Amino acid sequence: MGYDISRRMALTGGAGAGLAAAGGLGLLTSACSPKKAAIPKGDLPVNILSSQGVQVITIQELMVRKGYFKEFGLNASAIAANSGTTVIGPLLNQQADICIFAGFGQLLNAIEKGAALKIVGAASVKGQQALFSKNPAVKTLKDLEGKSIGVGAIGAQLHQVALALLRKHGVDTSKVKFVTVGSSGDVFRAVIAGTVDAGNGQADVLSSLDKFGVHMVEGGDYAKALPEFTWQASFTSIKTIAEKRETLIRTLEAYAKAFRYVQNPGSKDDFVAAQLAALDSKSPEEATKGAISQWEYLQERKIYAEDLVLSPERVQYMQELNIETGGQKKIMPYEQVIDLSLAKEAIARLDALPRT
Repeated sequence: MGYDISRRMALTGGAGAGLAAAGGLGLLTSACSPKKAAIPKGDLPVNILSSQGVQVITIQELMVRKGYFKEFGLNASAIAANSGTTVIGPLLNQQADICIFAGFGQLLNAIEKGAALKIVGAASVKGQQALFSKNPAVKTLKDLEGKSIGVGAIGAQLHQVALALLRKHGVDTSKVKFVTVGSSGDVFRAVIAGTVDAGNGQADVLSSLDKFGVHMVEGGDYAKALPEFTWQASFTSIKTIAEKRETLIRTLEAYAKAFRYVQNPGSKDDFVAAQLAALDSKSPEEATKGAISQWEYLQERKIYAEDLVLSPERVQYMQELNIETGGQKKIMPYEQVIDLSLAKEAIARLDALPRT
């Protein structure tokens, strides 16, 4: 499945909850199907491209419910991306105005090859997943030597992040078998089935590990064990920056407000309600447990960049990892990769607003 353009902020494409073995980048299919939430009309149309993991569709639903798009004069439409490789085309041909919530390893590769794209802000700067296993012999990261880990395409985000985590913690990755499975939802299902020894799952599964018969691998919490790995960023084309700068600034402002809101203690009820509304779950009790688990994860890890800043150090780290995994040939200057002027303007405007 590719991407779908809708005049609604539709959480389309079968995005599912982690409670049905979903999570991470990509359009996921499960027993839960997302409901469609109409966005109030605004002055400026904007087509927003993003991955459709549980966390993402929850944030989108919450923004609709809180009226953030309307507040900033936006008439927003959703385009759902099923992988990091499907975000570049829609941005370059301007079917999408901006990508929010996607890994950017493939973006760096495209920029090096001459694509007229720029990162314009940070989204989730720390991981929203962890490494899980059903194999009782796999308790620590070191135990994965001689074992298999489910990933997406070799060199793409799921492979990159697992490789970086293992190497940081002294695991001989030449002894690890990386198995191409698919999206992180597919990977977690493979973990539950026992067809791989370990793989990623999203934060909402933490409340139901006993139900799935899996456990988190010690040292496998990416937000804590690999905080330098930037999970998702926001990016667009240079042409769109030139032609729709005001639209992009307002969009970044709306998302920054959402990031700030969901990471404060007063957001629990709204976050849980948004996730339940976004997911058409056949088990509301389990879905509620998952939503609470994910909200608690956010409060502790603070994964979202409330100032939208993506530092030179983070961009450098991701480029070095890209080179190591064969996607990039050389380090590009920070200014070639990123334009933070829009994010800075968005934050300046947001900070000037009355506190609500």
